[in-house]
Amino acid sequence: MTVTLLWVATPSAEVSNYFGFLDSFRVLDSPKFASRYRNLLSKNSSKKGRSQKWKSFSFDADLRYPCVGSGSKLSAVSSMIATPAGEMAISSEEMVYNVVLKQAALVNKQLRDRRDLEVKPEIVLPGSLGLLSEAYERCREVCAEYAKTFYLGTMLMTPERRRAIWAIYVWCRRTDELVDGPNASHITPTALDRWEARLEDLFQGRPFDMLDAALADTVVRFPVDIQPFKDMIEGMRMDLRKSRYQNFDELYLYCYYVAGTVGLMSVPVMGIAPESQASTESVYNAALALGIANQLTNILRDVGEDARRGRVYLPQDELAQAGLSDDDIFAGKVTDKWRNFMKSQIKRARMFFDEAEKGVRELSSASRWPVLASLLLYRQILDEIEANDYNNFTKRAYVGKAKKIAALPMAYAKSIISPSRTPALTKA
Repeated sequence: MTVTLLWVATPSAEVSNYFGFLDSFRVLDSPKFASRYRNLLSKNSSKKGRSQKWKSFSFDADLRYPCVGSGSKLSAVSSMIATPAGEMAISSEEMVYNVVLKQAALVNKQLRDRRDLEVKPEIVLPGSLGLLSEAYERCREVCAEYAKTFYLGTMLMTPERRRAIWAIYVWCRRTDELVDGPNASHITPTALDRWEARLEDLFQGRPFDMLDAALADTVVRFPVDIQPFKDMIEGMRMDLRKSRYQNFDELYLYCYYVAGTVGLMSVPVMGIAPESQASTESVYNAALALGIANQLTNILRDVGEDARRGRVYLPQDELAQAGLSDDDIFAGKVTDKWRNFMKSQIKRARMFFDEAEKGVRELSSASRWPVLASLLLYRQILDEIEANDYNNFTKRAYVGKAKKIAALPMAYAKSIISPSRTPALTKA
């Protein structure tokens, strides 16, 4: 499973080196700074007087973190109301749409409170600025080393926004590594519960390590909500227990968990253009569509790789309708049936990209270019699958450097188009 950001952020194959890279950082073991930073971030927290030291952020230390208030909990899927026949009373799209509404409402509230979506003024306690800057610098180094295209895209953004996006990216990557990294075989649902409890502490102004501190600062300064982060962790739980998806409704929910969530996390940071007349909800829907499109593209690109791990991220009912089964995928043979099946899957992914592109135009001018560049580049992966004659069993579709460079001016040309003033998109 690969978590996708709004930029091209394909995880490096050097996963084991990534862990060594993170473990080489040592956080200052400073109760004094932790106390100052905690006081800064937890003004509204009801929990007081809790002391903690900053930890090294190796994953071994992460998973020893005590699970505060953990216990049995219902997943988003199992908490859905079921009909007497055992069918879900709410579709995945409806469930995700409710999350979108919540995120849009949060941003609208911030808009009413501050009359714009600009960054909150930074409040810095004496002695903490240097360490907070170092925390963001660590996030920058991770992005620069392991997501080069993503990193270059962020450099087109304002300094405040790029730092926030680095912090979000690093948290998403660390979360993804829990189930896809070299220690994945040791990860249990309890470990993910602990990671979620740690996330909740972070949002309450109690970061556990330096990388957490950068994200804790980000969620204070931008109207970022915790729900998409928790939903991404739910996607990790799904990967632990599920390797088949019966229909697209199930797959859609998975794509939302592991990639659509990133769009919802990122919109408050990227900002909506002040002159845009589109509803906040429509912009969030577009960000969600881009995450879904990127993840569907990942799935289509990685069919062979996933099959070698015993996983099939394709709708089982649609495979059957095409006269295919898991056995055909494990055999890895390109047939006319497979080509026709892939054509329909690619068509669906492109529809999500088209929907996403409409909303990107509504983002702030400083954010449109990098996001459009990523959209155009990731969409080209689908072209490469076609160029490989739909052989995604043994050939990995990728976009060459020349095509990446060629996409940048096209993305820039699209980015300078003014946001929509269409009455149908007028804010409520």
